[in-house]
Amino acid sequence: MSEAAYIGRGVHRTAVESLALKIFDGTYDEGDTLELPALMAELGVSQTVLREAVKVLTAKGLLDARQKRGTFVRPRVDWNLLDSDVLRWKLAAGAPHDFFADVLELRRAIESAAASLAAEHRTEEDLAALDGALDSMRAAGRDPVLAVRADTSFHTALLGASHNRFFIQLRRVIVPALVARGRHGRTHGHEDPVPAHAEVVRSVREGDVDGAYMAVLELLDLSLRDHP
Repeated sequence: MSEAAYIGRGVHRTAVESLALKIFDGTYDEGDTLELPALMAELGVSQTVLREAVKVLTAKGLLDARQKRGTFVRPRVDWNLLDSDVLRWKLAAGAPHDFFADVLELRRAIESAAASLAAEHRTEEDLAALDGALDSMRAAGRDPVLAVRADTSFHTALLGASHNRFFIQLRRVIVPALVARGRHGRTHGHEDPVPAHAEVVRSVREGDVDGAYMAVLELLDLSLRDHP
């Protein structure tokens, strides 16, 4: 997840991460006003550094500032979960079950469409990436770390094979969610995931647009059955 981390240096990065943690662990709830002088002392940073941290978190939809009210935490519905840092902080804080249900609904909408596009636009390189991920999945067996790695490689390759620049970017949402599920032992359950993934690859290889769409839905239904 290193590429998802806030790109900052030293004390600036630490201030951003520390302040974000206070928001996500509930120290500051939505609507709460930040006591900036107290935060400066607590974090051991200058006013300039804290102002930079606030600016970063404001850009990510977590904070806002108004005259007479000061700097405050915005409602959760305004938090930019498509931002890789915000998603990382959310997952690290412990996302509830319904959060993963929302991710699954997103995946059903996006990955099925991506598979249809992949059936139309896939290249030999795309097919090789999908085949390689399948081979890794077979080799992983019940090893949870290797299984998650193979699964994320597969879904990244599938989004890439769509050749849609927006779908490809959504790996920044889907992959961290897959990793988080795997970290808590919630990858695939008792059913062997390889056949369902292989059916997606077969449909993509054969240029079967409708078949690829339905194969992804079947694959995601497998995940739902394993983790209701």
